[in-house]
Amino acid sequence: MQRPDGIIGIVLAGGKSSRMGGGDKALLPLGGRLLLAHVVARLRPQVAEIALNANDDPGRFAAFGLPLVADRLHGQMGPLAGVHAGLTWAKAHRSGSRFVITVAADTPFFPADLVSRLCAATSVTDPKLVVARSERGVHPVFGLWPVSLAPRLEDSLRCGARKALDFVAAQQAKEVAFPPIEIGGRAVDPFFNINRPEDLTEAEALLSATAPASWQP
Repeated sequence: MQRPDGIIGIVLAGGKSSRMGGGDKALLPLGGRLLLAHVVARLRPQVAEIALNANDDPGRFAAFGLPLVADRLHGQMGPLAGVHAGLTWAKAHRSGSRFVITVAADTPFFPADLVSRLCAATSVTDPKLVVARSERGVHPVFGLWPVSLAPRLEDSLRCGARKALDFVAAQQAKEVAFPPIEIGGRAVDPFFNINRPEDLTEAEALLSATAPASWQP
């Protein structure tokens, strides 16, 4: 399937960032700009529109000019609550959209062909949940989600589902494998994410290395 018109990108930025000491990881400086700016730049050419899943004070993200989508179900339900919020928002406000693509706000090097490759694994007539896989395993927050999946996801959340890996496995999601990317002579997982201060230091080093244009924002 070619990339469908009107596909919506949802950047998931609703986490507590406990391993970074709290606060918003998405607003950390990286390579002279905010981490979220790198993620938005990666995603923008791949989708028709981007919205941001975040909670609490929306003003801290105002400079990005993105629609803000807060979790609809409360109680620290994890990234699945952000996915649910994105699907519900798209269904209510972007009625022509059949799919939502989700990406994590702390992963600045994800593939530039993420959306096209996930779309190639499903169809408009028989939409399936499709998620990314790398050598490190499955990455369920990097997924192509049919908007029609929103009620099923809500039911699962209300019944106690919290682990994204368990949910995508229960849906028999298709997996698309992405190889490592080369940055400065190193093989790097494209879904390398910034969880800890040392990860931010590593990301700075990667950005300063000579890198192929295929992954640069």
